[in-house]
Amino acid sequence: MSRAFDPVQLGSIELFCKAAELGSFTAAAESLGITPASVSRSIGRLEDRLGVRLFTRTTRSVRLTSDGELYKAQCQQALDQIAEAERAITGQQSTPKGLLRISVGTVYGQHRLVPLLPEFRQAYPQVEIELNVSNRNIDFVEDGYDLAIRLGEPRDSRLVARKLEDASLGVFASPAYLRRRGKPATLEALRQHDLIQFVMPSTGRPMPWIFRDAQGGEIDFNFKSAQRVHEDVMAGVAWAAAGGGLFQIYHFATQDAVKTGQLVEVLKKAGTRSRPFYALYPQNRHLSARVRAFVDFLVAKVARR
Repeated sequence: MSRAFDPVQLGSIELFCKAAELGSFTAAAESLGITPASVSRSIGRLEDRLGVRLFTRTTRSVRLTSDGELYKAQCQQALDQIAEAERAITGQQSTPKGLLRISVGTVYGQHRLVPLLPEFRQAYPQVEIELNVSNRNIDFVEDGYDLAIRLGEPRDSRLVARKLEDASLGVFASPAYLRRRGKPATLEALRQHDLIQFVMPSTGRPMPWIFRDAQGGEIDFNFKSAQRVHEDVMAGVAWAAAGGGLFQIYHFATQDAVKTGQLVEVLKKAGTRSRPFYALYPQNRHLSARVRAFVDFLVAKVARR
């Protein structure tokens, strides 16, 4: 079977990525300890082999063409995977390091993930963390994330899903609202109250409130409300605390407000249900030591809560 690449071609790809990263053949040559002419010849051979121009050259600088941008993105990912594989089999990954880019939803980010980050950084000081807190959908390749934490098991079979927890839910309101309107005693009584709905960013539809009946069966309580929250679940918590009505939310997100008396839980006997949260990462990508360390750390910490 013929080989797709020989060592010279692979070396040319490495030189190309370094020149693209630094924006200069000379800088790439200096960083690698070779001459600028060697870099130029190597990249020239690569362009001849591909039949495209990867750089636009001037007397002062080089700049990637559109073909070069595409090629660089794919090649750099391949080189990173090779480097990770080499570190894994040679034992060089005993100390996780490098940049870890994480995407997490607002409520889980604020109340579960962020409080744990200082402890993780103390345990793994060579890992840099870049955190994006948003409920929008992401593309791992396009957006460049290593890990995402999301509600619900993913439908995308290309993702590995590791469950973090089943987060229990409750219905909460402010003491002032309950003095004014009274406490609902049954689920049907909820329809006589001001209810605050959360609209799911992924579907644009209101999320039903979920309960269990006396036999343990699942109940989805659907309703239409004049009060709706988009994007940030915590806005619903603040709305309820301000006296706007009842809101169903995770217990972990209301612990502080309940302790300070801003919120009171109602309908405790209605039957608590939960929703699952998962750590997600692409299954076709080599799992780096920093991702593995972070997921293992998070699973262990959340399990103790």
